[in-house]
Amino acid sequence: MHDVATYLPGILLAYTACLLALASPGPNILAVMGTSMSVGRKSGMALATGIASGSLVWALLTVGGLSKILASYAFALFFIKIFGGLYLLWLAYKAFKSAASRHDIEARELEGGVRTPMGYASRGFTIQMTNPKAALAWIAIVSLGLQNDAPLWVGAAIVLGTFALSLTVHALYALAFSTPVMVRLYSRARRSIQTILGAFFAFAGLKLLTSRS
Repeated sequence: MHDVATYLPGILLAYTACLLALASPGPNILAVMGTSMSVGRKSGMALATGIASGSLVWALLTVGGLSKILASYAFALFFIKIFGGLYLLWLAYKAFKSAASRHDIEARELEGGVRTPMGYASRGFTIQMTNPKAALAWIAIVSLGLQNDAPLWVGAAIVLGTFALSLTVHALYALAFSTPVMVRLYSRARRSIQTILGAFFAFAGLKLLTSRS
């Protein structure tokens, strides 16, 4: 129980960062929206599953890589947290900038024509795995919950929890945005969502930069 109480706040913070990042209308989210609207819910769900699978691989690679680094070089956590904190502050800046902009979201179907469900799933996985920003984001998210003395179950909890969140949220986007009215409602709330995102990322970034463990 003592171990759970020690590591749970960091795990929950990593979950929150992942969840709020998924609330931001980035390219992956817009692709799921556009595909669901233009092609259909089934294709949107397949694309969402592929993107979430890519998130799982990034989470596994990040947790595994950071764990190995910390096992050999405990001091590396200091530099990882600085990097993660600065990246989160950059995300905060981008979110506040987006909130101040009047430019609306643009949900578009993927280029290349209509695909089979497997084709959409494969495309979603490829998009996520070839996105360099995904690697940076996962380092920031994982560093919120991973400490240099963390047991194996902490990394497993971060990986499985963030995968479940990614799969659920992307699937909900596919289900909800199969109708244009949901895009309009989401568009109206965009600036409020981005403001909340900016505030959280600023908080999480400062927390990482001032963390001693």
